[in-house]
This record gives sequence, structure tokens and C-alpha cells, in this order.
Amino acid sequence: MQAVRRAERKEPMETESLTIEGRNAVIEAYRSGRTIDKLYILENCHDGPVMTVKREAKKQNTPVKYVTKERLDQLSQTGKHQGVIACAAAYAYAEVEEILSRAREAGEPPFIILLDNIEDPHNLGAIIRTANLAGAHGVIIPRNRAVGLTATVARTSAGALNYTPVARVTNLGRTIEDLKKEGLWFVCADMEGTVLYDLDLRGPIGLVIGSEGEGVGRMVREKCDFAASIPMKGKIDSLNASVAAGVLAYEIVRQRMG
Repeated sequence: MQAVRRAERKEPMETESLTIEGRNAVIEAYRSGRTIDKLYILENCHDGPVMTVKREAKKQNTPVKYVTKERLDQLSQTGKHQGVIACAAAYAYAEVEEILSRAREAGEPPFIILLDNIEDPHNLGAIIRTANLAGAHGVIIPRNRAVGLTATVARTSAGALNYTPVARVTNLGRTIEDLKKEGLWFVCADMEGTVLYDLDLRGPIGLVIGSEGEGVGRMVREKCDFAASIPMKGKIDSLNASVAAGVLAYEIVRQRMG
């Protein structure tokens, strides 16, 4: 559900014990198998160690952002970034198949929450917490233009990350198409959609929640089978993404219980 637009959209950067600074440190993090959510590299820097970092990032499909020295200095905790800062995941990501396996093991139709470019770590953490409490078998997030599993996300989830798998995919639309082959159908949060209480939300389902600013993107929305809206009686026209996810998730719970 589209949320109130923020006055200023800044790229999220988690700096709490999850940043890795310096060329060799980042290279070793990659080679040790550490999951890197995002990489910041000094623009126009092409020396040997930086090229090695870029090659490792390409192997891992890590989003890379080229920034000025002033920006790196601002992000750095040590002051010794050497033109490279990596933002590492606080938790390991799951595979989509692991989420489906959890549903099969529980003998339940899959219930998956998919998030289209959620940038606020507090929203992501709150949605993971809701997913756990609502009995969702997992959460799927995109690799690019979205916050990863940072320390803030882990804290906000209140421990739910220990129990609810989160998969990260390159293309959310393609993932929806693949999951449709597994029998899932998809409903997205959209202010112009059918009122959620008038929809049949039982069976194997994927609930798609959009970003805080723009809602579900057009290409992802077109992959969904239905759009659901939440009735609103107040003076503002949208809900916070995590609140919208909670309302929709618990309507799915209510219908499943019924």
C-alpha cells in the first residue's frame, strides 16, 4: 500500500557493525562467503585491488554505487576506507525453494509476502515480524533498490528473523511467474484495487506490498492476479507499508481460519 511520501529520499546505509572498509578487507569478506548487500566504490577508481573488488561483486551480483570521496568519508567509521565500503548482511538469506519447503513440511498452502523495493529498514523489520506472527512461510525481497537484512532490520523484527526465512531475488516479476507455476496466485496492495474484504484470499497466495513512496511498481503489479485496497476514512490517503502489510496479512489469516 502506498505510504505517505517522504520529503527527502536518501539511500539507506547501515553503519552499525555491518560495514566492511578497505580493499583487502572487502576482498576477503567476499572470498570467505560473506553476503554483501551493497558496495560503495570511489568513482573513477580503477587500480588493481579495486578492480578485484569489482570482479568479486560481479560474481555475487552485488549492487555497486559509485560515489565521491566526500560521500565515502561521510559513511566511513574508521576513516580508512581506501575507496571501498561494503555493507554486509546481518543474517544469511534463504532460497525461495526453502520457503516453499517450509509450507510443504507444515502441510499448508504456501503464504509468502513479497516486497517491492522497501527502503526503510524499520518497515522491513516490522513486516518480517508480522509475517512470522501471521504464519507466512517466508518473505521475498529484491536485490536492487531495497534495504537488505541490516542490524536495524534484525532489531525491528524482534527476533522474527530467527524463524522467518527471507529470500533475495534479482527479478521480482520473474519470481512471481515461477511461483505461479507452483500453484500460487498473487494479490498486491493498491489503493485503486478491490476492497480486500470482498476478495477470496484463501489457498496458496503471495501478498505483494509496495515501497513507501510509489507503492507496487507497474511491472510487478501487472504480474499479480488481483489488487486489494484497504478502506480508509481519515484525511490522509495512504498507510505506512508495514501497517498495510499487517492489515492484509491478517485478512488472509482470518479467511484461512474460517
